[in-house]
Amino acid sequence: MTTITTRTVEYAADGLTMTGHLALPAGAGRRPGVLIGPEGMGPSDVERRRADALAELGYTALAFDLHGGRYLADPEEMLARCMPLLADPDRMRRIGLAALDVLRTEPRTDPDRIAAIGYGTGGAIALELGRAGVDLRAIGTVNATTTGRPGEAARIRCPVWAGVGSEDPIMPTDRRDAFTAEMQAAGVDWRLTLYGGALHAFHHPPVDHPTVPGVGYHPRHARRAWRDVVDLLAECLPVTENPGA
Repeated sequence: MTTITTRTVEYAADGLTMTGHLALPAGAGRRPGVLIGPEGMGPSDVERRRADALAELGYTALAFDLHGGRYLADPEEMLARCMPLLADPDRMRRIGLAALDVLRTEPRTDPDRIAAIGYGTGGAIALELGRAGVDLRAIGTVNATTTGRPGEAARIRCPVWAGVGSEDPIMPTDRRDAFTAEMQAAGVDWRLTLYGGALHAFHHPPVDHPTVPGVGYHPRHARRAWRDVVDLLAECLPVTENPGA
């Protein structure tokens, strides 16, 4: 395990002051970067730990914000903000691009080698960055088999991996089928991993507040999904430099 450094970064997006968690690997050289988008509640220690884990692997990693530094524990409040957001691709892109600019301008980041991963709403934002034609090396999503505006998936220039629980009522079979049809029609290098028996947000440890129906933690598949994310990055965005450099 390498020594990492972390800091809070503030930036403007969606009319708010966003608060991101930036994790940097040991050394002084440039490293590939990874954007990490949170579930609809907003970033928590779960996403911050993921950023730290990726920094330990040699990446610069930014867990980005959705709600101006707030974590929306009330499901009704979360849905009231996220549903209009998910219906507005341009707004999602602006949120993602603002975070991407923070990661790109970090001196430790190689701005030409960046991937985006995300969970739920954060995963939808990662996909919209691809549909906007942003130069990414990979896109990985969990619980975010969302479709975009017709034809725009053809702008995606990198492999796309999506993971979803087989019993997820928020991302059911028809939505998964629409997503894979969109990717296939656009000629995207795509993969879909179906985690048997898992619900929505199966990757997220239990929380001490109410959640929307259909959410449930699945520890075994949570570990598998994380390994799948790491494998995607190793394939598409390898850390080739000496991490101690």
